[in-house]
Amino acid sequence: MILVALVSRKMDASWLVLFNFKKKKMPKELDFINVNGGTGSGSVAQRLLNNGSMDAGMLRPMRAADGKSYISVYSGQGDPVDPKNSKVIQVNAATLLKDEWKLLDTAVMGIAEQRLQGVQDLIAAGLTYNIPNALGTTVLESQEISDALEAELSMDGVHRAKGDRPQYSTSYLPLPIIHADYDLNARVLAASRSKGAPLDTTLAERAARKVTVQLENMLFKDQQYSFGGGKIYSYVNHPDRNQVALAVAWDDAAKTPEAIVGDVLAWKQKAIANFRYGPFQIYIPTSWETVLDEDYNVSGNSNMTIRERIMKISNIRGITVVDSLQANNALFVEFRSDVVRLVQGMPMQNVEWSSEGGMTTHYKVMSIQVPQIRSDYNGNCGVFHVA
Repeated sequence: MILVALVSRKMDASWLVLFNFKKKKMPKELDFINVNGGTGSGSVAQRLLNNGSMDAGMLRPMRAADGKSYISVYSGQGDPVDPKNSKVIQVNAATLLKDEWKLLDTAVMGIAEQRLQGVQDLIAAGLTYNIPNALGTTVLESQEISDALEAELSMDGVHRAKGDRPQYSTSYLPLPIIHADYDLNARVLAASRSKGAPLDTTLAERAARKVTVQLENMLFKDQQYSFGGGKIYSYVNHPDRNQVALAVAWDDAAKTPEAIVGDVLAWKQKAIANFRYGPFQIYIPTSWETVLDEDYNVSGNSNMTIRERIMKISNIRGITVVDSLQANNALFVEFRSDVVRLVQGMPMQNVEWSSEGGMTTHYKVMSIQVPQIRSDYNGNCGVFHVA
């Protein structure tokens, strides 16, 4: 079973349409959710709207020690990540025990921490923007503002300085769900419980790996996603990025350590000329990694590697090797929130639903996290794409 979400806007209403269908069959059920009005029709819609919001906790029921089933959903106040701000609601049925949910969630988070290189850089730098109730929000609207006003000198301060009205432009960022699906058979689950064996988390780990790879590709691959009048761009295809020519690749035998450092200094100078002053993060492809570990001084008189020499340049915050970055491509990125940020709507998690009379339980590892590459009103961007 696959869930596909579409949105139709008419006047002040936003309707979320959920198509519930199986392979090679037409939609079996249509669920409509009015995101603004909080009304809907259909079983999935009513379940998500039961607590007044689009909360993925509705699809995470667990069986407690008392034999009853519960879900934990956000209360609507305070930090949604803090468990203290959640409320527990009893439901009719659940498939997994609390400890089994813990096993699946631990497997998912382990993969997320292992694979997200570029995304983790943004999180560590605090370049994030949180969207509450992201399941009910399909597009993020933001504005860019032009330069305005001028300061003047006068002795009395009475003279009116030049005043002009700033110009605004509006941009839209789609907020899709990144997800991968897997199933658990009821007999397999019952067999693991009867033998006292822990739940096999292999499928959860593989699904999480696919989600994290897709999220990383959204930063470093030449791919786009369009919806609601907006597009998701990556570092390497944003239309306002600064393109810089690379004469000789860093792993070329003719490239000297001094020339590599010279490249970085040239990138920094180009950034300064565009009023970009850092701090800067450098991304390089896998084939260049061992080059940076070589001695900076080829005569052997230096105690520094090429990587260490680059890090001595002011306002260079780090060098990250990215497996998904195309060969002979590099990125020199100003790490500021007006250049790049990670829009976070929902952390990676498992949700479930059943079919075939409860004999098969379907799971979806899903997340709403979208990188947003930004430029100002005049199209100036702090991303420098070297190729």
